[in-house]
Amino acid sequence: MTTAEGPRGGGGPGRHESAEERADRRWADLLQELRVAQTGVQILFGFLLTVVFQQRFTRLSPNDQHLYVATVVLGAATTGALVGPVAMHRLLTGRRLKPETVVWASRLTVLGLFLLVCTMACSVLLVLRVVVRDTLAAGLAGGLVAWFALCWLVLPLWAGRRSRGDRDPDDGVDG
Repeated sequence: MTTAEGPRGGGGPGRHESAEERADRRWADLLQELRVAQTGVQILFGFLLTVVFQQRFTRLSPNDQHLYVATVVLGAATTGALVGPVAMHRLLTGRRLKPETVVWASRLTVLGLFLLVCTMACSVLLVLRVVVRDTLAAGLAGGLVAWFALCWLVLPLWAGRRSRGDRDPDDGVDG
């Protein structure tokens, strides 16, 4: 029997799994990640869709209304990218393309996370422009983009480089 550390009683690193088992594991991991991201995106997108029906919306400046439109479009694009892997899996099930599906689904997920950063930045900027000076709003939104970049990009890349020797070189970005 094997474990994540290797065969029981042996000292070999890594997993001992077939390409199909690896694709199944990666797909299950990706689905878990997507469940978390999709829930947040769908809630945010739902709130964005209701803003236009609020009385204060008509009092927004034309620039803020354009920012709102950009935010809604980004939210829809984010939803599309993060739901795309599920549609891809459904349409390709049974065609023995799981490894390729996992690679493309992972790429769509990374794109969805990038679009989510853009959606969050625009959402925060829109809200803060109503509450504080434009320059402060832009600075705070920019700071949040930097925070997301640190949490979602810099830290994972740093951790991956730091532990490079511990990983299977063929393991890829979607672990």
